Amino acid sequence: MTGFQQPMLATLTERRFSNADWLFERKLDGMRALAVRDRGTPQLWSRNERRLDERFPELVDALGELGGPRFVADGEIVAFDGKLMSFARLQARIHLTGAARIAATGVDVYYYLFDLLSYDGRDLTRLPLRDRKRFLRDAFDFRDPLRYTAYRNTEGEAYFEDACSRGWEGLIAKRANSPYRSGRSKAWLKFKCVRDQEFVVGGFTEPQGSRTGFGALLVGYHEGRGELRYAGKVGTGYDERTLRELRERMDRLARDESPFADPVRERGAHWIHPEVVVQVGFGEWTADGMLRHPRYRGERPDKPAEDVVRETI
Repeated sequence: MTGFQQPMLATLTERRFSNADWLFERKLDGMRALAVRDRGTPQLWSRNERRLDERFPELVDALGELGGPRFVADGEIVAFDGKLMSFARLQARIHLTGAARIAATGVDVYYYLFDLLSYDGRDLTRLPLRDRKRFLRDAFDFRDPLRYTAYRNTEGEAYFEDACSRGWEGLIAKRANSPYRSGRSKAWLKFKCVRDQEFVVGGFTEPQGSRTGFGALLVGYHEGRGELRYAGKVGTGYDERTLRELRERMDRLARDESPFADPVRERGAHWIHPEVVVQVGFGEWTADGMLRHPRYRGERPDKPAEDVVRETI
């Protein structure tokens, strides 16, 4: 219990409820990360089992100072724009290493912990969530940049309305007596105030007019036997740096044939190997399975492309 473990994942639902057997937490808008320490220097692992230590050295230092000698904890790395968590602002940090380059971004990050899988060599995953929360509270000396993820009991519907009015992403509802189990679970549920999810980039269009980089990303999701289904093009939400850097990456992933199982009728489309994962906000799904009013929110290097599917209720 001192190594990497696949995290527990929440299931999307549109059913809001209040129940004394459930806890309700703020849905964090950042990068999922597992913190692991076995007497030495703490390690940070992404959801797709990549080390994040060099990207977020201040969090590694905080875990070493504020935590015990042996633990595995689950949480999320976030950045803020004013009082709101900002996945877009976190983008400036997700690929950077080196103290000087990190400092030049001016982006402070925080690590919100919400679960404890083991402590001092003891496996806690079979314990009820409410007990794990109590252990977590006592296991760390919480002060910035390390933060405890607060929760409310019972009143899920009222808390959800409050969350949306504050401009939050939504809530995560968690069954209070649930053990910690890797993978997607209905013991953890997502109440979303906004529609968004991850998509895989399979191609792009050329820029028009004075625009640089590319015009729109062509995105999709996996279905059935791993087929990449086309979900539409995403043409808004980019700054100049993103347009330039994404184009450079995509040029290195070029391929001749479309990776999509569906026909894509975009004149002059460029195809790439489907390895890049991005977060996209959108209004709704159309009747023919396309995204309505999609907007780019950021890249998701922490999520494996092969795991990206259409989120269903």
